Amino acid sequence: MNIWVAIRISYRALKKNRVRSILTTLGIIIGIAAVITMVAITQGAKELIEQQLTNLGGKSLIINPGKRTGSGVTSTETIKLTEGDAEAIKKLNTVTHVSPILDTTGYVVWSNRSWFTAIVGTSPDFVFINDWFPERGNYFTEEDIKNAERVCVLGKTVASRIFGYQNPIGKTVRIEDISFRVIGVMSSLGQTPGGKDQDDIVLVPYTTLQKRIMGIEYVENISVSVRTPEDIPFAEVQITKLLRERHALNSSREDGFYIKTQLNIIERILTISKIMTILLGSIASISLIVGGIGIMNIMLVSVTERTKEIGIRMAVGAKEKDILLQFLIEAVLLSIAGGVLGIMVGVIGSKLSSLLTNWPVFISPLSILISFCFAAAIGIFFGLYPARKASKLNPIDALRYE
Repeated sequence: MNIWVAIRISYRALKKNRVRSILTTLGIIIGIAAVITMVAITQGAKELIEQQLTNLGGKSLIINPGKRTGSGVTSTETIKLTEGDAEAIKKLNTVTHVSPILDTTGYVVWSNRSWFTAIVGTSPDFVFINDWFPERGNYFTEEDIKNAERVCVLGKTVASRIFGYQNPIGKTVRIEDISFRVIGVMSSLGQTPGGKDQDDIVLVPYTTLQKRIMGIEYVENISVSVRTPEDIPFAEVQITKLLRERHALNSSREDGFYIKTQLNIIERILTISKIMTILLGSIASISLIVGGIGIMNIMLVSVTERTKEIGIRMAVGAKEKDILLQFLIEAVLLSIAGGVLGIMVGVIGSKLSSLLTNWPVFISPLSILISFCFAAAIGIFFGLYPARKASKLNPIDALRYE
């Protein structure tokens, strides 16, 4: 039998049972859509992480009080980091910029508008460490730090929520009932790979946050940048030695602090991304297998329903391979139709998720091609048994079947 004739016959048979054919492909549609969406989101996250790593150059690290244990819990051995620690670290020959960091949350109020956000205290070096600069206005100066000035720089989200399209520079806002003059608006960073809005932030001098809002003398962590990525390991050793000396930690005591590098953070995010990929991939695989089993079951039902038709075709000269080919093509057409619809749903779903969450997605042509081929393979694998069963029917018994 000519393969095109077989395709036409198979198409007519599937069209005759349109609703059943559509329901049969649901498992394939869901599985393929899940694969496309999963790959698009994880690939988008990977590209975002790589872009951030490139921007930072892998040259920054963060010093936190406490000691990170294997379970992720901070141990009881904890030091309080100070402004003096930051100044001492800045004198190290591997270090280029240092910024003490404090953070809290609170309401920013202007006129009749308010917005609950993160309030972060930093120094002028913060923008150089993070390669993140004001889009409008200025950042605070060493003089602002020295005098604990009531000035602030708004993240893009806060600026738009509070001021809309108005220019906030020079305006006075209230943070925790204290007046602050807006001197700048940061450029947009967008979301982190974890989905956090990095622009939902207000930056103030860390001394202002210490003295006027939080009422403390220590800092919560210290952000550091080094000359080159190759300096990171030596800088960690230098900083560890320096802080142990400054806080009089003898050899029997734990550090009381831990150092996180950008590479550590990114490796952790990538590990989580891989775990999520495996998890979602497993769910998608189960859906595809269920879809394949559904196709096999429907094809077996179809063979039973069309037993007499098969007998007539054999009686007029159809060979086993013709019957095998027809039913195999029907199974492949079902799975390919499900695959194409699944690809469309996956692409649309990926684009929608990107629009709704502001999360970057990357739809790989390779993932589409693999999904299409996998759908066809499912049709062949799960359609082979029903097709063989149909081709092995005895023509006489098939003609007698009622």
